[in-house]
Formats: sequence, structure tokens, C-alpha cells
Amino acid sequence: MTQHPVRTARRAQTTLAPTRGRLQVLVGGRARRPRRVAMLSVHTSPLHQPGTGDAGGMNVYIVELAKRLADLDIEVEVFTRATSSDLPPTVELAPGVLVRHVTAGPYEGLIKEDLPAQLCAFTHGVLRTEAGHRPGHYDLVHSHYWLSGQVGWLAAERWGVPLVHTMHTMGKVKNAALAEGDTPEPAARLIGESQVVEAADRLIANTADEAGELAQHYGARPDQLAVVHPGVNLEVFRPGDRAAARSALGLPQDAVVLLFAGRIQPLKAPDVLLRAVSVLLDRRPELRDRLVVPVVGGPSGTGLAEPKSLQKLAAQLGICDVVRFHPPVGQPELAQWYRAATALVMPSYSESFGLVALEAQACGTPVVAAAVGGLPVAVRDGETGTLVPGHDPQDWARALEPYALQPELVARQGEAAARHAARFGWGAAAGGTAEVYAGALVRPDAWLGGGTRRRRA
Repeated sequence: MTQHPVRTARRAQTTLAPTRGRLQVLVGGRARRPRRVAMLSVHTSPLHQPGTGDAGGMNVYIVELAKRLADLDIEVEVFTRATSSDLPPTVELAPGVLVRHVTAGPYEGLIKEDLPAQLCAFTHGVLRTEAGHRPGHYDLVHSHYWLSGQVGWLAAERWGVPLVHTMHTMGKVKNAALAEGDTPEPAARLIGESQVVEAADRLIANTADEAGELAQHYGARPDQLAVVHPGVNLEVFRPGDRAAARSALGLPQDAVVLLFAGRIQPLKAPDVLLRAVSVLLDRRPELRDRLVVPVVGGPSGTGLAEPKSLQKLAAQLGICDVVRFHPPVGQPELAQWYRAATALVMPSYSESFGLVALEAQACGTPVVAAAVGGLPVAVRDGETGTLVPGHDPQDWARALEPYALQPELVARQGEAAARHAARFGWGAAAGGTAEVYAGALVRPDAWLGGGTRRRRA
């Protein structure tokens, strides 16, 4: 049960009230919005560069969502594990968004798989921060990924506030679609995810399919589930001059540019792209002088075991002359890569949504993607790109060939892609998330402390 019985009784009277475009909550007859959210991201910081290590789409998601929630007058404090002794305790990411660095274990040398042993220390840091404020400092906990969910479960119970959780990826789903030679997610993760699902008051899924997977694999209840599509920063990722982008990046103007952008690991399957390119060049040797395959990103996850494996594969396939490896870049330069590309290629084995697909489309670039996870929502097959079933390089070569040979297809789908991506602004995602927060706040039984504790009550 809650540690703050007086506060619990007061919040149990909460009801939802519409106001002019803002979510407000009536407490004892007075209207207010959710004021402050404790957002948890244990294993990766929103300040890290996406595209390498454990930094990826989740980092972008947290940064953009937090900024847009602050625009709605919902303050966000993001707790993340400190990875250097040089980091200040707090960093203002944007007005209304504070990043708090929590010391938990050695600063360096830990990989994500080592972090379960540091969750106690991380939780202590989070609880100690709240203890320095008056009771009620945080209205709600929003945890990201299962490690954060474990911390959020305890923090929400201690503070007597709702727990909202976003999975981002699910171990059972990943294990059902493993790349050849990849390492399965451990039982500890699967158990931990089940515990978080049971404890959460709300589970935010990126798509209806993900919500279905939460119900099927983890027993999530309908009243827990909410679907909120992620967004794209339409100020940064927007159509532009392809010729200028290619000049800036040193790419030939007449090149066929098949871009991979993301972390280099078996899950993301950049090897499938390279094998497909080899097949494509066997079929169309005349493309060799024009084909460029940039791989923009760094090794991550199980890809860290052999960080040069992709370069070795390119050499084995005899395509080193067309493949270019480039380290991760910031969003403005990444937008240039998207604009320069003929198509973005995403052969992933699993994607909860695929933010890079939206980013590329927002820049007017078609996407050739695996028909997995949230990608069929992010990409309209035959209209803004092509969805490829399976991971056979022969199939991928056939899917890529029209983009190499039909510039009118690239132009037509690129225009449709920009229109499609414009529907996914982060403002809409933040508005939907704020509605989920309000729904969690309004429920009297939510203040008994989450799904598990509601049932015990």
C-alpha cells in the first residue's frame, strides 16, 4: 500500500475535465494538470549520441517526448545512470526538462547486461532525490525499457503515484525473431518484463500490433493498454535539395544511394543489405560504377563482440568499393544523409516502430523495410516505400532493383513519404501521452499503487 495515505485519499477523488486544448485534472473540485513526471531511462542517457552503443531510437523518443510534454506545461525529470565522473548531477536539456545523473555502479566498463545488478543502487538514488522534496513532488512515473520499469515499479509504490511504462522492445518478441547467430534475451529479462507489466497502471504501445503482443506474451489487460504512435522532428527532418545534400556529403550526383542508418548489430541486419547488394550487382553489373551504400552508425549490443564484422563481410562479398562506413552523426547531418539517399534500407528482424523510417520519409526519401513490428505502420507499402517479407538477400535485391533503375518511382514515393511522415509530429505524440497520464491519474484504484497492488487490494 502507499506510504502517503492522506495524499492517496485526496487523489482518489480525481476526475478528468476538458479545458482549452489542455489536459486538466480536478482534485477536490480544483482543476490542475499533471505537473511533474519522473521519467526513468536506466541504461542509456538522452544526452548520448544515437546510433552507437545502447543509444538509439529510445534516446530520440525520450528527448523529443520530454520537450513536447514541457511545452504542455508538464515538467519532466529524466533519471539516467551516470557513465562518467565528469558528468554534473543535473543538466537542463530544455526548459522544463531536467536530466538527473544517478551514480549506480562503476562509471565505465558496464554493458547493459550488467545493469540488473545495479538496479538497487539506481533505485536508491531516485528515491533519495525525491526525499529531498516535499511529498507529492512527482505526480507520476514513466519508465522506459524493462530495467527502468523495475525501478519505476518500486518508486511508484513508495510515492503512491501511478506507473506508466513503455517497453520499446520485448524480449519474447526479439527471441521469436532472432537473427542467425544472435544471442537470445535471458530469462531474467523475460521475468522482469512480466513483473513490470503486472505492476504498471498504463502500458504505452507504439502500435496496435505491439499492444496485441503485450497482451499475448505478457498478459497485459485491456484497461492497461494505450496506443500512442511516436513522432518525428519535422523541423529538422524535412524535404530539401538532394543535389546540395550530395555535394555536402561528397556523394556523386548520379549515384544510386542505398542508405543504412542505425546501430550495427545482428538485430538491425545490415548484413542483409550487403548480401542483397552483392546479388543486385551480380544481376546488374552496370550499376557498380553508380552504386553507393553508406552505413551510418556504430557497433552495438551483440555487434560489439565483432565490431569489424560488417567490413569483413563487405570484403568477402567483393563490394568494398561501393560500401562506405561512417560513424554516427547528429540529427542535422543525419537529415542530409536521408535527403541524399535514393532509399533508406531497414532489414531489421524486429522493430517496435522504426523512427529512422519516419525521419527518412519526412526528408522525402522512400524506405525499403522488413515487414516486422511497427514498420508496416511507419511505411505504406507500395506508396511510401516497400515492405519485404523475410530476410532472403534474393528477395531484398529484387525489392531494391526498381529504386536503382526507376527515378520516377523514387520521386513519386518520396513525395508521398513526406506527406505521410508529416502526420507524425511529436506534438501529437506528446498530446496522446499526456492523455494517458491523465487517465492514470484519474483512476481511483490507480492510487493503490499499480496493477499488482490493485488486485491485492
